Amino acid sequence: MKLFQIIPLAFLIFSFIFHSCNNKNEAGSNNPKPDYVLVIHGGAGAISPTGLTSDLQQQYRHSLNAALSAGEKVLKSGGSATKAVISSILIMEDDSLFNSARGAVLTKNGHVELDASIMDGQDHNAGAVAGVKHTKNPILAAYKVMANSDHVMLSGKGADRFAVLQGLDSVSQDYFITQRRLLQLKNNIKGTVGAVALDKNGKLAAGTSTGGMSMKKWGRIGDSPVIGAGTWADNRSCAISATGHGEFFIRNVVAHDIHARMLYMNQTLEEASKTVIYDILLEKYNADGGLIGIDHHGNMIMEFNTSGMFRGYTKSTGETEVRIFK
Repeated sequence: MKLFQIIPLAFLIFSFIFHSCNNKNEAGSNNPKPDYVLVIHGGAGAISPTGLTSDLQQQYRHSLNAALSAGEKVLKSGGSATKAVISSILIMEDDSLFNSARGAVLTKNGHVELDASIMDGQDHNAGAVAGVKHTKNPILAAYKVMANSDHVMLSGKGADRFAVLQGLDSVSQDYFITQRRLLQLKNNIKGTVGAVALDKNGKLAAGTSTGGMSMKKWGRIGDSPVIGAGTWADNRSCAISATGHGEFFIRNVVAHDIHARMLYMNQTLEEASKTVIYDILLEKYNADGGLIGIDHHGNMIMEFNTSGMFRGYTKSTGETEVRIFK
């Protein structure tokens, strides 16, 4: 065979191998990339069947399914990953079951201080609010900071005032405080809600919202509103939303670390997430927590080192599931 015949043939073989490898998911199968994926969480911690009645478990499952349905409705119609993330988180912020907005845990002084963030994986645009006390839906305020300000994070009274100027609902502290949280005031409770999404245009987004740590004081702010710690999205790698002991997530820049391991060390989403959750957080610091994530191929993870994490996912392929325990 002549040289001018060999070169095109070699090129075709190389192209076939290259595209075949790129189409493989983390498990090495050749399953096609889903048109969209949505993953949500409602916090990780010491969650066990003995601690949750069957009725309460059913309530959590119902709420998680409602959050998935709200986000999937956006994705199915061709909407953006960012809008899907917001839609899912809004359902959980309005549900007093979760430690986010209505039903959030209380500070040492018996108040509610809320944090939230959101990030667009296409251009790294991000917004966050921290320590807000009257904004009904902190995730909407975080989005407004991202979309309508020159800043990334606003805090306290300034963030609440900005939310009002943006036309968002403002409520009294009584709206957030529930009898269930009053009974739990003396427990060290950590919890968060979050969502990550891949839309039909291949774009990623992540969002996180929380009431923080129970009995927190001195204006404590955790990882949820910190871009790179509790929230991260980059179309080149992944979208991440974390939950757990925020101080350790901040110190280890957990969400960004997973992105960096994928981008610079060529780790898969699963490999990077397990390294961070188990080898770093659990083994090195004995810190509890979990995270959800999606990569740019549509692979997803729901990883945690606690006994349970409220979580669920849905895909364009029809796969959907809600889980609570290990």
